[in-house]
Amino acid sequence: MSKPSVLFVCVHNAGRSQMAAGWLRQLAGDAVEVRSAGSEPKDQINPVAVEAMREVGIDITGAVPQRLEYETAKSSDVIVTMGCGDACPVFPGKRYEDWELTDPAGQPIEVVRQVRDEIRSRVEKLVGELREA
Repeated sequence: MSKPSVLFVCVHNAGRSQMAAGWLRQLAGDAVEVRSAGSEPKDQINPVAVEAMREVGIDITGAVPQRLEYETAKSSDVIVTMGCGDACPVFPGKRYEDWELTDPAGQPIEVVRQVRDEIRSRVEKLVGELREA
């Protein structure tokens, strides 16, 4: 069986989805294909998100915000949306989760840490469910 692919989607692909991708790589290793994208990607990752992840030993400095492509979504097994609303694509037969998370853009590090930790607990739950499947 091929490994499952998980796509994290937020508007700018600069904070939440990048942190989620970082956590999934850390927690699932090579067992899952990790993807992230944004409906309106920014030019660079939120530096406060980078700093918050660095504090827990995860380096996301090399990540670049990507535009959400139809084919990427279509070929993903699990699509986790984070506040992209109507811009998020819907395909029949896919597993969808919508995580309501504070947008870290423009927030102080204290808020971004809370978002980071909330994402970690959700990614841990997702990894457990993928292992059972």
